[in-house]
Amino acid sequence: MKPCSIPLVILIGCCPLFASFAGCSLYGDHPRHAEVELRPAPGVNARGTVTFVDNPDGVQVTYNLMGLPPDSDHGLHIHERGDCIAAGPAGLGPIFNPLPAPASAGRTAHAEGDLPNIHADSNGVAAGFFVVPDLSLDGVRSVVGRILVVHRDPDDPYTIVPNFSDGPRLACGVIVR
Repeated sequence: MKPCSIPLVILIGCCPLFASFAGCSLYGDHPRHAEVELRPAPGVNARGTVTFVDNPDGVQVTYNLMGLPPDSDHGLHIHERGDCIAAGPAGLGPIFNPLPAPASAGRTAHAEGDLPNIHADSNGVAAGFFVVPDLSLDGVRSVVGRILVVHRDPDDPYTIVPNFSDGPRLACGVIVR
């Protein structure tokens, strides 16, 4: 009996279809990403973009901002909700903290939306990246749909619970896919 090659041809021709159902890809995985266009607060020139890329070790946050005061440091926060137009801290919801640390965590407590300070150079430009291991682009730790704010002042590293002592907003925007 002679072997038939037709099933092999059909299987090879349908491989991309079956691969997509199986969850594998012939072209490699594409990282999930989100971004925010930061617009200046009234009377301020700060603006820029921030991208969020989901990686196995957390979310890589890449920022490129301009119009900041020269040679300055700034707090960068993700807020649960908010209004970029409303004045003062009342216009913002709390800093994003999907899984609050238990009281026993003591001085190691940290809100996931309390991001590292950023530094503007002598031209008022801040560019760089960092990785936040406790954030995601989906699920309970997702930053999508939240508000990103650049504050006038840097975070105080000795303050555990973020408050609104970082000064007024310089720029703000909604994180979208």
